[in-house]
Amino acid sequence: MKERSTPKYLLLKQEILSWIQSNKLSVNEKIPTENELANQFQLSRHTVRQTLGELEKEGWLYKIQGKGSFVSKREIFKGNDLKMIGILTTYISDYIFPHIVRGAEETLRSKGYRLQLSSTDNDKVKEKENLEMLIEQPLTGLIIEPTKSAQGNPNLEYYLSLHNNNIPYLMINERYPELSCPCIKVDDELGGFMAAEHLINLGHKRIMGFFKTDDIQGVNRLKGFMRAHQNYQVNLIASDVVSYVTEEKNNKPTNKALEALKEKEDRPTAFVCYNDELAIKLLEVLRQEGLTIPSDLSIVSFDDSLLATATEVKFTTLSHPKAEIGKKAAEILLSMIENPSSKPSDIVFSPELIIRDSTKKL
Repeated sequence: MKERSTPKYLLLKQEILSWIQSNKLSVNEKIPTENELANQFQLSRHTVRQTLGELEKEGWLYKIQGKGSFVSKREIFKGNDLKMIGILTTYISDYIFPHIVRGAEETLRSKGYRLQLSSTDNDKVKEKENLEMLIEQPLTGLIIEPTKSAQGNPNLEYYLSLHNNNIPYLMINERYPELSCPCIKVDDELGGFMAAEHLINLGHKRIMGFFKTDDIQGVNRLKGFMRAHQNYQVNLIASDVVSYVTEEKNNKPTNKALEALKEKEDRPTAFVCYNDELAIKLLEVLRQEGLTIPSDLSIVSFDDSLLATATEVKFTTLSHPKAEIGKKAAEILLSMIENPSSKPSDIVFSPELIIRDSTKKL
């Protein structure tokens, strides 16, 4: 099914909210004018006006005729009728997150809740700062995407504070191992297995895998990738497994891919990429080497985002039910709010292999 693009006004709205919630814009400070926002984000005045109107309606901004729009005081959210849900993620502008927000927003707004969006930029210090800020807000509940979940949880005290203050919360995409909150995610190990299995069944014997391993999603995708090789008794050499962390994502995978492609004999015939974003980067490497997909090399990626079909090469990819994850997260959080004694179970989606033009039989 074709993925809907995120409305432009919503992307601008998330960006302005991130300025407010990170204190880049302080209370009573004037925000950029409609013209300035339209020029900065290449949007029409109508789209900018729609965004500002919604933020004013929700109480984030107030307007002074002839002077512009200003950040509202936090006190407007206090009171017995407060219904505010916080969403804390790694990236607000990431190609996955807007769809998760859209899924959650529809469900929460239908129940009269406002959303407060924050992002950590995949930095644990910023996660700490955001948790501190959110705990001080009169929130009804929280939806959280953990930051670098495979590298421990130095902010445990803040999660304990959420528990001690009876603020229900759950996690999306993954969960810190020591926490017992509900989690809505994809079976990433199964996805890694399916990606490698698909290529092995097409006759590929040397498959190179690229996995971001500072989050548990990447670790599990790598685990499934390796298990498929073992299951089908296909040898996997150490140099064909490339693990990297967030800070290395722009250089290490492409450098390792280039090294492997320059081998004169027995070079890899297929890549499994951590996500669609990386697949696009490795496509450029292949072009530089004069190679084509899938004639010279097959690629499987993850997420089935708009990037998977953004170029002339349409990627075979594993699905990520972004909007559905947001919807289910909202539904479960509402059940926790309405019934504090409930103990919801995790929801784990099985990925779907979407076969397109980037893979072929050897």
